[in-house]
Amino acid sequence: MKNARSLIVKRAVKEIKDGMYVNLGIGMPTLIANEIPSDFNVMLQSENGLLGIGPYPLAGTEDPDLINAGKETVTAINGAVFFDSAESFAMIRGGHIDLAILGGMEVSEKGDLANWMIPGKMVKGMGGAMDLVNGAKRVVVIMEHVNKKGESKVKNECTLPLTGKGVVHRLITDLAVFDFTGEGMVLVETQEGVTVEQVFKNTEAAFTLSKELLTK
Repeated sequence: MKNARSLIVKRAVKEIKDGMYVNLGIGMPTLIANEIPSDFNVMLQSENGLLGIGPYPLAGTEDPDLINAGKETVTAINGAVFFDSAESFAMIRGGHIDLAILGGMEVSEKGDLANWMIPGKMVKGMGGAMDLVNGAKRVVVIMEHVNKKGESKVKNECTLPLTGKGVVHRLITDLAVFDFTGEGMVLVETQEGVTVEQVFKNTEAAFTLSKELLTK
């Protein structure tokens, strides 16, 4: 599982371009902060009121008052800004976030996302995902391709409560990369060592192949 997560995170970093304002969702997406190239001028934003998140702190240097939306201790880069949640969500809802990279529990072939709760389990709050999927200019979801039971998390229809309908632009898993277009769900890449046949076998959703894959 750790290898799968590492593979997903390294591929997700390629979605970030120099000069972007980016929100990294709770969980696996927060690991991306440590992988952003040092020569990139990227501003990471957190819903709880921080613009300018840096890498995770080294052991022994943590500041318990400096946390991200997932309550993890973080660092702040030079020039970072602190503000309240109202200002933070104004940034998100105002369309000022270039890219949101979020974790997912399920994604449908229509680009629907379910990532905020599992019925019957305690939920502390819906967080900012519902705002991010509607306010960010681009939404990328990262998740393992199958669950612990070996069932596909890339579905015909999401079975869990939706965070947003038709909001996902790109999905990155440990097997593949999909785009969601006006023509449906398209497989644009396979992870290293993964065949198209393996992707079909592990995907419940219907999808087509990109021209690049078809000509390989």
